[in-house]
This record gives sequence, C-alpha cells and structure tokens, in this order.
Amino acid sequence: LAQRQVIHVAGTNGKGSVCAFTEQILRDGGVRTGLFTSPHLVSFRERIRVEGRLAPEEAIAREISRLRALTVDWDPHPTFFELTLAIALRIFCDEDVEIVVLETGMGGRLDATTAVESDLCAITRIGLDHRQWLGDTLAEIAEEKAGIIHHPAPVIIADLDPVARDVVGKRALAVGVPCVEAHPLPEGWKTGIPGHHQRENAAIAVELACRAAGNRLSRDGIQRSVVATVWPARFQRVGERLILDGAHNPQAAAALADTWKAECGDETATVIFGVAESKDVTGMVSHLRPLAKRVFLC
Repeated sequence: LAQRQVIHVAGTNGKGSVCAFTEQILRDGGVRTGLFTSPHLVSFRERIRVEGRLAPEEAIAREISRLRALTVDWDPHPTFFELTLAIALRIFCDEDVEIVVLETGMGGRLDATTAVESDLCAITRIGLDHRQWLGDTLAEIAEEKAGIIHHPAPVIIADLDPVARDVVGKRALAVGVPCVEAHPLPEGWKTGIPGHHQRENAAIAVELACRAAGNRLSRDGIQRSVVATVWPARFQRVGERLILDGAHNPQAAAALADTWKAECGDETATVIFGVAESKDVTGMVSHLRPLAKRVFLC
C-alpha cells in the first residue's frame, strides 16, 4: 500500500456510514478510492469496492484461488475476515487506488485491519456490543476501539460518552497524536442517509476527507456528496411502505426509533424482527416496542 493513503474507522455504531460518506466525498472530488466494509447484505462483492463499484467477480475468484493455495497448510489458518481483507488490499493495489477507506470488523486493537498502517483514523459512537469478545464495560470496549490509534495518524472522534472519551483521549495522548472532535455539519445541510444521527457520521467523514484530500475538494462539492451518499439497510425505504434497517444493538435501535418518529410521526408499524441470540434483545425491543402495532419474530 505504499504511496496510498489509508483512512481507518472503528466504533460500535456508524462506522459503515462514516466510511460511505467519506468515500463518496473523496470519489466525487476526483480521488480514485478503495472501500472495505463488512458485513455484506446480498453479495460478498459489496465488501470490496473500487471507485464505488463492486469488485469484479473475476478478480475475487483469482485472489481466492491464490490465497487458498498459499494458506492451505497454515496452522492456525487465517480467518474468513483476514482472507477477505487480504483480497481487498490486493485488488486495491492492482486497481491503483489513491485512498483506501477501511472499516474495522470488530473492536480495533486485535482487528485484522489494524495491521494496515493508516494515515488518518476515526472512532464513532461507542456502546455495549460484542461484549463476549470486547469486554463488559464501556471503558473496556473503548480501549479495544482505541487500539487503532497509532503515531502519527490523527484521530477524529464522535461526541463520545465521557467514559469512552477519557479512554480514547488517553490513548491518543500516550501515542502522541491529535484527538479532534468533528465539527458539526453546517445547519441546513441534508444527508443522503436518513436520521439525525447521520449528521454526526457525515461530519466525521467531512473532517476525514478534508484532511486526506482537502486541496481537491470544495464546500459545495462536499455538500452535494453528503446528499448523494447511499448506504443500504440504514432506514432504507423500499417502495411505499417498507423500511429496512440493520440495527443490531440498543443504541442503533434507539436511533432507528428516533428516525421513525422524525419521518413518520405517531404512525405505528408492523415490525418484522430477527436477531442473533448473542445480542441484547431486551435492550433493542425496549426501543422498538413503542413503534409497533404488531410484531413478527423471525
């Protein structure tokens, strides 16, 4: 990845949206971009994008074959996520992208993406999720997320909970890098992804994009990009009456409920709800129940 800038994003909620906003701003500014995110919704190719386009099937097949031959006898064997990251980085190099935007898979300190040296990093809102791996307290989880911070890359942060802010700030101080809270999005700016919480995600993205390629961007262009950004399963409208949302923890469910009230007022919904048993089901349902006139459980 020599000669390429890398932007690394971690957090509990919003990191995918931050990556999407950042990539859109950079691409619209004429930057050749690579975007790595997870999980995918429909196609594995969604995880790896070059200039907004899904990675070609042929390139993915070629790299899978190459890595299978290379790692068949390795013990321990690389994980699915590690192999996917390796495929993405090879494709980004082959496609000669200028700036790579990497979304952390889980946590940060031990995440595979942290093996890639970044030029900028960001930490979005932090909540209690993946506790079986990251820790039981907000401070423990924040410490894992803050593991992406390293010298000399500045870290851009959301309006973090004071406990998380203290942990992240101490990590930045320890490694000697600036810790900068993103400036609020200008009043009157709209976001292409619905929800008031997306304004903060867009603000982080603007800060990242301006620091990475500010000389190629304009205020009007950035504003257009923020409106143009699309990221599926974030209060995504499908037709007239269906809304899809991938909220998978209480904080995300609360944001979904707030967005519903802002978009739909007092109208109630038929909720189709499915969740992994490792998640905080009670916490999620507490936010969704007031919206529901009936519920179908998957």
